[in-house]
Amino acid sequence: MISDYVLADYGHGAIMAVPAHDQRDLDFAKAMNLPVRVVVDTGEEDPNNSGTATTGDGVMVNSGPLDGLNKKEAIEKIISILQKDAKGNKTKNFRLRDWLISRQRYWGTPIPIIHCEKCGEVPVPQDSLPVQLPSAEGLDLKPKGTSPLGGATDWANVSCPKCGGAAVRDTDTMDTFVDSSWYFLRFLSPNSTTEAFPKQAAKDWAPVDQYVGGVTHAILHLLYARFFTKVLHDLDYVDFEEPFTRLLNQGMVLMGGSAMSKSRGNLVALSEQLDQHGVDAVRLTMSFAGPPEEDIDWADVSPAASAKFLARAWRTAADVASEVGASVSSGNPELRKATHTFLRDFSPLIEGFKFNVGVAKIMELVNALRKAIDGSAGPADPAVREAAETVAKALSLFAPYTAEDMWQQLGHKPGVALASLPDADESLLVESSVVAVVQVDGKLRDKFEVPVDISEQDLRERALASEVVIRAIGDKTVANVIVRAPKLVNIATK
Repeated sequence: MISDYVLADYGHGAIMAVPAHDQRDLDFAKAMNLPVRVVVDTGEEDPNNSGTATTGDGVMVNSGPLDGLNKKEAIEKIISILQKDAKGNKTKNFRLRDWLISRQRYWGTPIPIIHCEKCGEVPVPQDSLPVQLPSAEGLDLKPKGTSPLGGATDWANVSCPKCGGAAVRDTDTMDTFVDSSWYFLRFLSPNSTTEAFPKQAAKDWAPVDQYVGGVTHAILHLLYARFFTKVLHDLDYVDFEEPFTRLLNQGMVLMGGSAMSKSRGNLVALSEQLDQHGVDAVRLTMSFAGPPEEDIDWADVSPAASAKFLARAWRTAADVASEVGASVSSGNPELRKATHTFLRDFSPLIEGFKFNVGVAKIMELVNALRKAIDGSAGPADPAVREAAETVAKALSLFAPYTAEDMWQQLGHKPGVALASLPDADESLLVESSVVAVVQVDGKLRDKFEVPVDISEQDLRERALASEVVIRAIGDKTVANVIVRAPKLVNIATK
């Protein structure tokens, strides 16, 4: 067969055609008057009649010993038949291509190969590794089609390690991806001069728990790192096959809906933002703008608002009048509940990379704290100190300078980053009452506070006794009452 759509790099010597189940093959078969045999019954109309290939899953038909099987079962069955008849074996096809790692530039890792006319390519002996770059002084590093290292003749011309004759080092350097594909393992022993990394340390510490990188790293770098790791696993250097356990690709900071660039004229000078608002406000703005995996538009955010919030939080610490270590057991119960609700929610949000929601929770606690200071609790209430210290500790993740100043205002020694958040006191979070709502024919008519342990019968009676509900029912007859204690009563009329 000859056709202009056959993919030259798909296979060699033969092509597979399934005209009943691939539209391109079906079109070709019809144009060439070739038979179209259905081999998968998907429940759709026969392609011979409809002219549309059926591409869904189904049951094998017209396939001999495979009839009645689904696709997965049929694949396993045909493999077993081929293996039994010694005609083939199950294998994986990764479709890998050669990776050219050499670069014609000075900076990079020298390729440890020596070229000898007599012996060919000879590896640099183990005791001569690593190969060090020569000094760049006096070298012509301008692009000229050959590696600039070739100009360092004193470095390049060496004796062959095998025969002792005249030889030349490989003057190319490796692509930087070669280094960045396994750098995380080098962190296990960065100062070792005898090995890349200790096998036991790799067992104890690797693989990496969390990888954070931009979308530009999401394909090539991760692919190379996985390839290196799988090779190291096959060579028994590591006991894992995947280098990174979890991945987070953070978004970009845009301006006016586009990536920042000089040509577009939409650059935002970070130095100016820092001078105007302070580094804490800029950091907080970035964290609060949205989920880290999404892009943010700098035109839509407000560092000035973040600076105002930080000043408001700082003032709460300055207002605290109780002593360090004061017992909080007698503190304002409403504020203590707000503080410990925050402590329950905050850490899981940070662990889940929901930094923007975490910042929102800090803002809610600051609002409750300010209300308590200005209200009946007052600045001397120990619960106020507890809340202010909690705010300082949480803010240290986003605004370390402000948080450190708050921490010292509260009478503590540096540094707040070393002070851990306490566990939430669950006894303070127990609800004694909730708000129940009453609907009549799907419309909200009344709501009131009830004990959390109210019975369905008591909640029903209270709802039906409500004057607002009685007026809403009017002359109609109650047809049905659905009670979901303690929060809902739904009344239907006719």
